[in-house]
Amino acid sequence: MKLFEFQPKLFSCIKGYNKTTFMSDLMAGIIVGIVALPLAIAFGIASGVTPEKGIITAIIAGLLISVFGGSKVQIGGPTGAFIVIVFGIIADYGMNGLIIATFMAGIFLILMGVLRVCTIIKYIPYPIIVGFTSGIALTIFTTQIKDLFGMQISEVPADFVSKWVVYFQNLNTMNVWPLVIGVCSILIIVYTPKISKKLPGSLVAIIVMTVVALLLKNYAGVTTIETIGDRFTIDPNMPKPEVPKITWEVFTKLMSPALVIAMLGAIESLLSAAVADGVIGDKHDSNQELVGQGIANMVCSLFGGIPATGAIARTMTNINNGGRTPVAGIIHALVLLLIYFFLMPLAKYIPMACLAGILVVVSYNMSEWRSFKAILKNPKSDIIVLLVTFFLTVIFDLTVAIEVGILIACLLFMRRMTEVTNVSVETGEIDLSADTDLPDNTEHLIIPERVEVYEINGPYFFGIANRFEEVMNDVGTIPSVRVIRMRKVPFIDSTGVHNLTNLCEKCIKKGIHIVLSGVNPKVLEVLTKSGFDNLIGKDNICSHITIALDRAKMLAQELEKK
Repeated sequence: MKLFEFQPKLFSCIKGYNKTTFMSDLMAGIIVGIVALPLAIAFGIASGVTPEKGIITAIIAGLLISVFGGSKVQIGGPTGAFIVIVFGIIADYGMNGLIIATFMAGIFLILMGVLRVCTIIKYIPYPIIVGFTSGIALTIFTTQIKDLFGMQISEVPADFVSKWVVYFQNLNTMNVWPLVIGVCSILIIVYTPKISKKLPGSLVAIIVMTVVALLLKNYAGVTTIETIGDRFTIDPNMPKPEVPKITWEVFTKLMSPALVIAMLGAIESLLSAAVADGVIGDKHDSNQELVGQGIANMVCSLFGGIPATGAIARTMTNINNGGRTPVAGIIHALVLLLIYFFLMPLAKYIPMACLAGILVVVSYNMSEWRSFKAILKNPKSDIIVLLVTFFLTVIFDLTVAIEVGILIACLLFMRRMTEVTNVSVETGEIDLSADTDLPDNTEHLIIPERVEVYEINGPYFFGIANRFEEVMNDVGTIPSVRVIRMRKVPFIDSTGVHNLTNLCEKCIKKGIHIVLSGVNPKVLEVLTKSGFDNLIGKDNICSHITIALDRAKMLAQELEKK
């Protein structure tokens, strides 16, 4: 396997970099930075941290992912996918637990990249991805009901069902003004692109609704519109980095949440990079991208930030506005840094209902409802994986959903493989009209007396290891020779080898010879390493069925002479 080479895309893009490209990256970076601002604030608050933590994450992660990542146009920062997991970690382990889990996740991401395991991540079944993405979307929507409707609830429960119970119990506390602000914010976000695709709808919504809220408060006497400043004290100073103290007890306790953060971050960043590749006609380095994501999350945690990954919406905004190198991502981070230093005090006037409206739109875009609907038309196994993952994400948490979803997917895959693999028996003659492994055009081969021919069609793994023996028992005869055709066996695992060895040993004890036919080179290599060729004899492993039958005929005749 090729060793990992540290080669960020930025390094290659700098070669031949010119003024024209810089001006294009500059414009894209400024626009993306403005687009990222409201999202960073909203994601920070929804995750259970202060608004500035969201912006700090967007600054640091946006900078480092662009500098060390494996994509030319990837924009990194906090995303909606992390809201649920971050909120849960803070609830269970506190802010210090989140910092440690994010730091550990960064280490795991770097290891994933260095060990080149991105191909494994790509094999996660699509129903699982859709299931937990849709589940996250519904959960995000649920968390915004209180602010969207301006409900007076002192403490909202953590779990999904209890949340809705409390919401229905407090419907009488709903206030019309926050609802108006929230609904108007949604409408502005939806319709702004129809007026101008250059204007970020979420930013327009924040500016307009903040002004409206101030006017209502100062001139109409409306005091029921809660703002960020009413709930949080905003600190415009950049925090000093602190290395988290990780003990073995803390490490083992936070292992599972950290792995979920790493896995979720890897999936989202690689999906975003893949989508970007299709638009710009480039190919990202998946392993380098994971290393960049890992570095970004480790450094973010040192400044008290939240997990970050590649953001599809911001990446597409970058591309659509001319960004073609990581310089655009660096500029986007610098724009956010300037806003943080000079405009952050103004954030306290932003209505909470407006942020709730932004997150409602985010949850809708995340919901994947079209994909969800399409999978419901797929085979039952896909539907089961989808629904189980979805409901576990909503009812319990993302960690359980991913673990159980992957387990169910594996079990169903094994079931499918066992259904695909079959063992058949031939007696009398073999119809070879469809065979391609013969040296001539023979259509039929006569099977010698006291010879049975079995064919295994499909992988010989632990899921079907006993089926061969069951078929032989069903036949019920005791031949002199058993020929096993393995031309359609692409691979064999240790359980398959063990089963086949035991089966052959039983046959040999009964005086039955075993002859193999058409063994795949890779399968033959596995059998040879296990010593199987010594068990049945190298002469009894034949390249195709005609040679195998000739060998079987000779062995049967020798046994008759005895």
